[in-house]
Amino acid sequence: QVQLVESGGGSVQPGGSLRLSCAVSRSISSDNFLAWYRQAPGKQRELVAAISSLTTTNYADSVKGRFTISRDNAKNTVYLQMNSLKPEDTAVYYCNVRRYSGSILAYAYWGQGIQVTVSS
Repeated sequence: QVQLVESGGGSVQPGGSLRLSCAVSRSISSDNFLAWYRQAPGKQRELVAAISSLTTTNYADSVKGRFTISRDNAKNTVYLQMNSLKPEDTAVYYCNVRRYSGSILAYAYWGQGIQVTVSS
């Protein structure tokens, strides 16, 4: 069973920063697609940022220029640096790791989620 453990969440004032980490219990490689999602109360889960290789990244429009996703394959960890946080960034953030075999999803795992609250 693969485990994903998120850390780094908490409460911060608007304009502040947080860095989320997701430690994966199995080895990850450049073949793995890594992502952060979030879900605010009453809303659907949405993709925040994704990284499909060492340099290929994708961001939701709402976080472009403020959030940065990165990965350290040697540490089996994916990060989300969040700067200039806004109250609308308040949500539970989830780490996701998946792998495709061609166009077929080979596996996907989720973390348990971590709360991020942005409030004055």
